[in-house]
Amino acid sequence: MNILGLSCFYHDAAACLLVDGAAVAAVDEQAFTRKKHDPDFPIHSIRWVLKQAGLTIKDIDAVAFYDKPLVKFERLLISHLSTFPRSMPQFVKGMPAWFSTKLRLDKLLTSELGYHGPIMYGSHHLSHAASTFYCSGWKESSILTVDGVGEWSTTSWGVGRDNKIDLSGEIRFPHSLGLLYSAFTWYLGFKVNSAEYKVMGLAPYGEPLYVDRIRKLIHIAPDGTFRLDMRYFTFDHGMRMFNAGFEEVMGAPTRPLEKAPLEQFHKDVARSLQEVVNDVMVALVTKVVEETGVPRICLAGGVALNCVANGEILRRAPVEDVYIQPSAGDAGGAMGAALWAWHDVLGKPREWKLSDVYLGPGYSEAEIQDTLDALGAVYRRLDRQALLDETAELIDTAHVVGWYQGRLEWGPRALGHRSILGDPRHPEMRTIINQKIKMREGFRPFAPSILEEYCSQYFELDRPSPYMLLVAQVSAEHPDLPAITHVDNSARIQTISRDQDELYYDLIDTFRKRTGCPLVINTSMNVRGEPIVNTPQDAYRCFMRTDMDALICGPFLMLKPDQPAIELKSAAEEFGLD
Repeated sequence: MNILGLSCFYHDAAACLLVDGAAVAAVDEQAFTRKKHDPDFPIHSIRWVLKQAGLTIKDIDAVAFYDKPLVKFERLLISHLSTFPRSMPQFVKGMPAWFSTKLRLDKLLTSELGYHGPIMYGSHHLSHAASTFYCSGWKESSILTVDGVGEWSTTSWGVGRDNKIDLSGEIRFPHSLGLLYSAFTWYLGFKVNSAEYKVMGLAPYGEPLYVDRIRKLIHIAPDGTFRLDMRYFTFDHGMRMFNAGFEEVMGAPTRPLEKAPLEQFHKDVARSLQEVVNDVMVALVTKVVEETGVPRICLAGGVALNCVANGEILRRAPVEDVYIQPSAGDAGGAMGAALWAWHDVLGKPREWKLSDVYLGPGYSEAEIQDTLDALGAVYRRLDRQALLDETAELIDTAHVVGWYQGRLEWGPRALGHRSILGDPRHPEMRTIINQKIKMREGFRPFAPSILEEYCSQYFELDRPSPYMLLVAQVSAEHPDLPAITHVDNSARIQTISRDQDELYYDLIDTFRKRTGCPLVINTSMNVRGEPIVNTPQDAYRCFMRTDMDALICGPFLMLKPDQPAIELKSAAEEFGLD
């Protein structure tokens, strides 16, 4: 039986295909359109997942959508009516999209694909819950989902057992931890629904001086449940996230969007916000596991991508283990909706778990070679061991290396298939990659990929972190890793086992044998403002537009000095960066 899961219309549109209950393909629409966080109907993603499985739309038995559009529409109408006439501009701007597309998924599926079969609508937070619980492989688990807003829910919790999920509690719009975080993202001069991770990266440079001010905006009960003081917010009816009262509480005006200098005040606000989020998440997790009596917890929703809070949950909450869906945001809802339909609706038993996140497009050696030839690239084909040896040598000699292998990762993190790699011991490597490759802010940290068996020696972490969703302190025994150690001595860790990714594991192990260091810098292969690369052509363009030293694409090695001069806009020109 074939179920197509979809998420779209808000941000991070995606498609996932289940075949007899197992995910065989999943991808974000932005991979094809190159439009970051593309929200549109994921026609390219749908066509690709069908092609990947050798199916046509006629082979699809059901489509599962990740939320209930009519309930969401109801929430918008009620919110607009309750705040009229202040809500008029937002209402006028937003309504056409609802009547043309957001309420007409059935018509789109028919007109774009010729699909006439059943459509199942799972609620937003139930899709999040299914995306994490059914992927975890655990037969029983507490569940917590936290994001901006679904239909009405902004936070939900409950328990999963076997092939059923029971969400027994919720916090409702407009009270939202995710929207609070987005409000501060805008206040600090970053883009909402796009740059929240920058706030998390900025926080360690500050001190928690403004926690009391933030707690005037959000009232938090001892059990972690919360309410926003809506006197200071306007996202429920206006075109802005907050009003002048918000700025008065915080004591300074909003920083202009990514233009004004970042002052110490902004860093201290980011740190204060992170402390509040940590406290809320730890308290909520504590509440949930005490209510359910199940000490393991599955997390999803956009706030579950806050890996600093995730690390705090492990350290401070009464939990045995935490599972975080690698695509925890809205894109992951496509997989969750399909799994909900398979297990909760159809009652199918659990026989699959997510053990492989490499579910996106991949390209054969012949396809890569044809692309490189068409682009005029100069390359050498190397056998496996030579490829590992030469790549390890390049990293060891302070070269920045693009590593393009296999199928695209599912989720927002590059996990060794669409990665830029560097030497974590090099004192200038973080600056080099930030300024010359990624074209991004210098305060942003880089993550290490480390052989799983060495993790506890280098970091204060006693378990695998395969999806780069946990932050831990760097061990005091290893102060010689400046490129991956953040200003607060922390790192966002990806552990690698050989079962997880044999080639990437062997590359890091080759580097270890050469240097004694069992980890490398791993950051996504993209520049600021664009999604992670998908095709070999995307990878080569990224290589040629930046100061990357080498690109390994499949078995082919390219060095920058060997490449012909080609007419490509630089990343700075293409994205309007200084």
